[in-house]
Amino acid sequence: MPVETMSPESYSQELVDSGVVIKTEGLAKVYEMGSEQVHALRGVDLEIRKGEYVAIMGPSGSGKSTLMNLIGCLDSPSSGRYWLAGRLVSELDDDELAYIRNKEIGFVFQTFNLLPRATALHNVELPLIYNGTPAEERIEKAKKALDRVDLTSRMTHKPNELSGGQRQRVAIARALVNSPSIVLADEPTGNLDSKTGEEIMALFKNLHSQGNTIILVTHENDIAQNAHRIIYIRDGKIASDEAVKK
Repeated sequence: MPVETMSPESYSQELVDSGVVIKTEGLAKVYEMGSEQVHALRGVDLEIRKGEYVAIMGPSGSGKSTLMNLIGCLDSPSSGRYWLAGRLVSELDDDELAYIRNKEIGFVFQTFNLLPRATALHNVELPLIYNGTPAEERIEKAKKALDRVDLTSRMTHKPNELSGGQRQRVAIARALVNSPSIVLADEPTGNLDSKTGEEIMALFKNLHSQGNTIILVTHENDIAQNAHRIIYIRDGKIASDEAVKK
């Protein structure tokens, strides 16, 4: 059946069946800056399949951060449509978007965003607390997530008792604890020295080999080369979308 004759709901099911976890059609974002309009995204068409490892690159002001915010359901598009894990999220309200963010997306930020007075275990538990997971199940899942990033021995430590690389591992464990559809990493090595950055990228490689879908937003070419596909954004549009030669 041609796509244009299908309802958004039925098309969503076809995406799920075909393994597409992210799809955008004509995705655009316009910001009102006083009397001026800023076109941050100008009609982005994109598909990312389950299990892909994708880097999004672009210069400052290119629209890559805006695209990341829309993919992460942190913002809504001005026009266009966006499906995440089979759901047409571009038409959801704020409460529904919050639920999708909690269940379907694991975020890893450059600045870690950890609670300073909470242990590593409690930091990892946070998404499960927000969605009402019972305490016993919550702790078990948080322990397993910390084990995946080799931090079992540090679960009772607070962020100021951990190195930068260990703090980022805690953030990655927190991103994984809900078994999300995608892990969205925004400059995950930006605050780390080069050796620690390499260790974190090796961890992402391992997570990808286990079947995780990873989207990496970076301005560093050597970091982007860890992905299997690089999407380059310029002036609010996709300038190139190419596989990485391994």
